[in-house]
Amino acid sequence: MAISLFVIIFLVGFVTVLYVTSPVKFDKSKITDSKLKVSIYDNCNIELQGTNLANEFVPLSQIPKHTIDCFISIEDKQFYSHSGINYKRIAVAGFKNIVSMKFKEGASTISQQLIKNTHLTREKTLARKINEIKLTKNLENNMTKDEILEYYLNIIYFGDNCYGIQSASKHYFSHPVSKLTLNESAMLSGIIKSPNKYHPVKNFQNCIARKNLVLGELYKDGKISQNTLTELKQEDIKINIDDNQYGYNGYIKACIKEAEDILKIPEKSIAIGGFKIFTYHDRQKQECLEQSIGIINDDCQMISMTSKDARIEAYAEKSSIPLFNIKRQPASAIKPTLVYAPAINENIISPKTVILDEEISINGYSPKNVSGNFHGYVSCEDALSMSLNIPAVKILSYVGINKAKSYLARQNVTFDKNDNNLALALGGFTNGMTLKELTNTYQTLANSGKFISAKFIDYISDKNGKIIYKNEQTPKTIYRDDTAFLTTNMLCLCAKKGTAKRLSDLKFDVASKTGTSSYGDKNLDAYNISYTTSDVVGCWVGNVDNKEVDTVGGSSPTLFVKNYLEKIYKQNKPRNFDVPSSVEYVGIDTLALQDDHTVALASDYLPQRFVQKAYFSRFNLPPKKQFSYITPPPLKIEGMASNGVATITFDAEECYIYEFHKAQNGNDETILQLGSKKGKVKQTLPILRNEKTSIYVVVKLKNYKTGEVIYATKSNTITLYCK
Repeated sequence: MAISLFVIIFLVGFVTVLYVTSPVKFDKSKITDSKLKVSIYDNCNIELQGTNLANEFVPLSQIPKHTIDCFISIEDKQFYSHSGINYKRIAVAGFKNIVSMKFKEGASTISQQLIKNTHLTREKTLARKINEIKLTKNLENNMTKDEILEYYLNIIYFGDNCYGIQSASKHYFSHPVSKLTLNESAMLSGIIKSPNKYHPVKNFQNCIARKNLVLGELYKDGKISQNTLTELKQEDIKINIDDNQYGYNGYIKACIKEAEDILKIPEKSIAIGGFKIFTYHDRQKQECLEQSIGIINDDCQMISMTSKDARIEAYAEKSSIPLFNIKRQPASAIKPTLVYAPAINENIISPKTVILDEEISINGYSPKNVSGNFHGYVSCEDALSMSLNIPAVKILSYVGINKAKSYLARQNVTFDKNDNNLALALGGFTNGMTLKELTNTYQTLANSGKFISAKFIDYISDKNGKIIYKNEQTPKTIYRDDTAFLTTNMLCLCAKKGTAKRLSDLKFDVASKTGTSSYGDKNLDAYNISYTTSDVVGCWVGNVDNKEVDTVGGSSPTLFVKNYLEKIYKQNKPRNFDVPSSVEYVGIDTLALQDDHTVALASDYLPQRFVQKAYFSRFNLPPKKQFSYITPPPLKIEGMASNGVATITFDAEECYIYEFHKAQNGNDETILQLGSKKGKVKQTLPILRNEKTSIYVVVKLKNYKTGEVIYATKSNTITLYCK
């Protein structure tokens, strides 16, 4: 007991010292100055337009009383009675933090929230909490309760780059705050706890549940009756998004979000602090990207980053809500990076490896191809090009789910605990991926297997011009360079004759993959991710509310990507993909592929028409096929003569040369030579009438590299007579 009391006394003393010595100062102008903007610059250090904060100030007198009641009931019931700090709530929250061993309970009053949004960073530390309390006391001493509430409602963040109740009301309901209904007010007051989790479109059911919680608090506080509570819970609420009331384009929105994550402060504080954000924004590419999105009724995103260092130079979106952080099922667009590249890197497959596309069931999981058909034995490169599902699932099972996931995890892709099944091969993720994350994994392939986290921002300076952040990354090797090249080469085939064949007439090397997610017979998401040696571009078409889309990955998304590539390479085409020294271009035995469904290096004795050249990793070269016909059984020929023509028949084997000899009148001459044949041969030869003609065949085997005949044997001789 004495020890516990000592600990408490020590903590109280320690907190008191922090409070007294805290250097933070209250600045009223940070709250009252509404003419703020975020300064963002392109790659030429020219300031981008349209970066004023969207928070139209509205006086407290113009905000409906029921709207104010909602915020007070859910956020701070004792707002008008406490002096800025609710010590009881802090004590309860502190106890919960100690029990959970995590600093997650905030216990913030409305006054504290106003301070957090204008004066402090987002970090959760004891020192920051002390600063928050000290600044809040200063706030209460310098402003009235109504003033605090008024500025709070005009500054608080509602998601979708909406700051303030007026901005949120116009954005989500397309009317000013003065026309907010009680149900709408309850929804808005519920959003601010977690604008993403309670987003009215992205997470509608969560939003409704939170709204009903607010209504329940109003009932507990005696602000509404039981009947009103019941009626409002049953009443439909219409979301009517208006994205035109604030002018940020997609690139600027994404930059601000990235800056918030880097600086760990909200957008409002970035503007107040006078920070300057310098980006990789390329005005010409941005214009090309925006022009490349055709007429479409669905939501759409496009992103373009450099292949070498993942600098995001252009980003565009077409939607009523910001799309940048939307996670969707990646569908078949995940196959190259989760399935094929890991399998090649683990030396499990090569592009020419043959997989049997057949009906399967693995622990009760029975995937189907989109067409519903099976294709028999197919090469891995063809399976990827055609986006066949069954081979992808089989290959993932060979690699192992955890091993395959580890490749993406090292590229900052997160998985849910339930993402532990073979459906991952087809993009069946619990939470999905953002378009940026998905496109970034292709950048790894374009960059010889080295991953760099894609960024919008080059550097950030403070108001005095001092650089406080610089995007400096060390590339992380994910795949060997041979793996990256071989996967790229497979994706080039996809662009030439596979699901991305709309790109086939481009006059430069392009690697591409499409993807289409579906539920039942409805298509929900459509993708194309493509890259050259210079740029990586991704496109998603879908609907955040899961409304059906009338397109597939090989249609609109691929067309939009093609439009963009044609525009940016109109003057200067990118160079072709380089073959690394870790890759060899060797001949393989097509007879082995055809007969045994195995990949083998072609023998020196195999005729060139049975040799196919292909790229392989030096670390995973196919074995050399053993030549089994060095000493074949003696050849037996048969024949008949009629009308001056001899017909010779025999059974032939591949790889041999058959040389026909004819002996007449004491002369022996070679009259015909046949290349490799297989099976029954029936050959006609002219002979003299009324004379005996002897015919035999010499079987030869030669080295096709040197031309040397290394084996020869003679068949039986037959004598024919033709009247």
